[in-house]
Amino acid sequence: MPRVATSMGHEIGYVEAGGGDATPIVFLHGVGSDKSVWHPQLTHFGRTRRSIAFDYPGYGDSDPAPEGTTRDDYAEAILSAMAALDIDRAHICGLSLGGVVAIAMHDSVPQRCASMILADTFAVHPEGRAIYERSLAGSLDLAAMAQARVDVLLAQPADPQVRREVVETMSRIDPAAYRIGAEAVWLADQRDRAAAIRVPTLVVCGDKDVITPPALSDALADLIPGARMALIAGAGHLANLEKPDEFNAILGQFID
Repeated sequence: MPRVATSMGHEIGYVEAGGGDATPIVFLHGVGSDKSVWHPQLTHFGRTRRSIAFDYPGYGDSDPAPEGTTRDDYAEAILSAMAALDIDRAHICGLSLGGVVAIAMHDSVPQRCASMILADTFAVHPEGRAIYERSLAGSLDLAAMAQARVDVLLAQPADPQVRREVVETMSRIDPAAYRIGAEAVWLADQRDRAAAIRVPTLVVCGDKDVITPPALSDALADLIPGARMALIAGAGHLANLEKPDEFNAILGQFID
């Protein structure tokens, strides 16, 4: 997989599809995943525009993340990688941790964000501290964690192929990277940053999401002036994988 240098002095992995003159779309993954989670969206949106999914530092094909890396560092890595790939401005689509990073990107350089698509995410999670502490308890065996959490992440009954993919992807994550990602997402409080968003924004959530329930998406949408809210029936926390056709249709209509 290709890699691109960032302003932080290391390289991050990315995968892309498509091209043309339409505004590109950038996809940002969650804490228990990597860029590969976006393959249904790259296939779909790559037919009409340049579509890119990035790894965060430490994830996937990226160089290890330095100790002390923050969500703002993730945001800077993505922004500088976009610049290196000649992407001046893009629709930014982030799921879970990706939504947190997208909000941080807008806070840093709002003019780089043509629009925001914030999926299964939040400005602040009322149980974030407890989730963070539980997620880091024990030896951080990511393979065991994946098996233990997959049926909570996905609406039931889950598609066996999607379930297998989620387990395999989470099992590959480096524990050190997961620790950094867990802090970046679960301890976030970006209510002020969300309230300052002034680009078109779509908030999307699976109606069966128990990790970041629809009420948190409602609260996020209420913070952002003019934000639209959409629920995806029958989807859990990974709505883009569980219901890709519905997810892609909602995003496509919004972008159009």
